[in-house]
Amino acid sequence: MGTVTRSPNGRKPSEIMRLIVTTFIGVVFGFFLGVSFPTLSLTKFNLPSGLLPSIDLSYIEERYTGRRAWSFINNSNRRALPNRLSNDTSKIWVPSNPRGAESLPPGIVEAESDFYLRRLWGKPSEDLTFKPKYLVTFTVGYEMKKNIDAAVKKFSENFTILLFHYDGRANEWDEFEWSKKAIHVSARKQTKWWYAKRFLHPDIVAPYDYIFIWDEDLGVEHFNAEEYLKLVKKHGLEISQPGLEPNKGLTWQMTKRRGDKEVHKVTEEKPGWCSDPHLPPCAAFVEIMAPVFSREAWRCVWHMIQNDLVHGWGLDFAVRRCVEPAHEKIGVVDAQWIVHQGVPTLGNQGKTETGKAPWQGVRERCRKEWTMFQSRLANAEHAYFKSGGGIDMSNSTGH
Repeated sequence: MGTVTRSPNGRKPSEIMRLIVTTFIGVVFGFFLGVSFPTLSLTKFNLPSGLLPSIDLSYIEERYTGRRAWSFINNSNRRALPNRLSNDTSKIWVPSNPRGAESLPPGIVEAESDFYLRRLWGKPSEDLTFKPKYLVTFTVGYEMKKNIDAAVKKFSENFTILLFHYDGRANEWDEFEWSKKAIHVSARKQTKWWYAKRFLHPDIVAPYDYIFIWDEDLGVEHFNAEEYLKLVKKHGLEISQPGLEPNKGLTWQMTKRRGDKEVHKVTEEKPGWCSDPHLPPCAAFVEIMAPVFSREAWRCVWHMIQNDLVHGWGLDFAVRRCVEPAHEKIGVVDAQWIVHQGVPTLGNQGKTETGKAPWQGVRERCRKEWTMFQSRLANAEHAYFKSGGGIDMSNSTGH
């Protein structure tokens, strides 16, 4: 007779049942343990080095980024908040907050920003060792790089430099050391007023006392920005421009440089051009090639720029509405003067149509926009006064 051996599958039913029950209890226990400690970190266990010799525990945590981030948020909240955050936000409604932010507590609302460059590391409070007080913008093409380099050097470290690139070549300016600290914005074949409407919102440029919005074809040999602003402040100018060298690019008598003055605010024009000596173009007037605005004046002017009228023609006659009395707060600084070179660089970015040169189409659009702007402004005033919204001052001279 052969020897009878016992098969391992021949266990008693009671042993099998005990094994099943034990396994089930282990699974349930493990599940509740996991639920109770969802943020358990393996790095906090003091396991013997021989037990997990080849496992990088920090790597395991990185693989579960979401869980780690949630743990970080919870721990940070517990450490930093003496008053825990409330989940009931329906009780917050602050009408004085900016539009769209009424449901936020006022203390968290940041309504303004700036162009200050910040680090990617360290403490935010230590990012800025110096804050420029003024902003200068140039709308540029790469072909004018030498002219812009000369112009930028007339502005001290008190100025944030912002370049708007209409030719798409924003990456080619690093040959200039100052360019590495400047702000560059690029959109092909756009004007400075298109850029200004979209990137110079008053809440973005709020930290700057004065905003220079300049063309690229300006000669600055006789100009110094700091000295210019000293005269602006001395004479109480809210909107200004440097005087223009008389024989170059001169359109209006008002912007012609006078050699015997620091600043002038009125002039005489051709007979019949000025219905009132305190109104443009005899007073309260600067051109749009090199205007300088105070923070307060720019907040008003920005809202007057039309979104679809990109050349800005007509603004020079209308900015007087943003300061009062305009004939005293708008002027030309003669002691710091510039030369308008009249280089049609942006005009050449136009398109040839019906046999006309690119610059001709651009110039026609400028004239059309001027007419459209004047019409819109007149219609807006008429509608306002017709609705009874104010006192009709159409006969006022603004004295």
